[in-house]
Amino acid sequence: MSYFPIVLKMTGRRCLVIGGGLVAERKIAALLEVGAEVTVISPEVTPAILNWSKNNSIQLTARCYQNGDLSGHELVFVATDDSDVNDRVYQKSKSYGVWVNAADDPAHCDFILPSVLRRGDLTVAVSSGGNSPALARLIREELELHFTAEYAMLAELAGEVRDEIRRRSLTVPFENWRKALSGDVRQLLARGDMAQAKTHLLRDLGVSL
Repeated sequence: MSYFPIVLKMTGRRCLVIGGGLVAERKIAALLEVGAEVTVISPEVTPAILNWSKNNSIQLTARCYQNGDLSGHELVFVATDDSDVNDRVYQKSKSYGVWVNAADDPAHCDFILPSVLRRGDLTVAVSSGGNSPALARLIREELELHFTAEYAMLAELAGEVRDEIRRRSLTVPFENWRKALSGDVRQLLARGDMAQAKTHLLRDLGVSL
């Protein structure tokens, strides 16, 4: 299988989760974190899923999957241990034009989920192409040691400076960005000095203050 990595805007996107166990719970939590609209179909759910339903964070339908449930959704996450359900959902998804991810069942997936490291708006995703989720997770945990907390501030700062450069109708070569973002700006951010870090970054990029 060949996969093309993308970063998909999820705010307001209608997603269906079929299943109510711990695997489904983790997927729902991740979807809510990025602002998706989540519907869950399962006869039984974990306490956390039930709580999300009670506070209206999700819509819950307490029954098994039925034909027609895919209607109105853009992404479907199947989190059951029932291979028959996986196959039924995957086959039906073609007529509804939705993408399906079936947990631990790459043959019934239109897309797979990487192991994700987040530092603010900075997202680092690791995938083994579905061959070994354990390996992807191991590599992500190793990366956590490198991408420390100040990277969240670095991503925010880089965005602010990029917007300012655009407002001035300037162009900065990538090589300048590479050197500037690899320099002392990280030490300033580690000390929490955002203002000085911005001044330093602009200067290293060759942009007049």
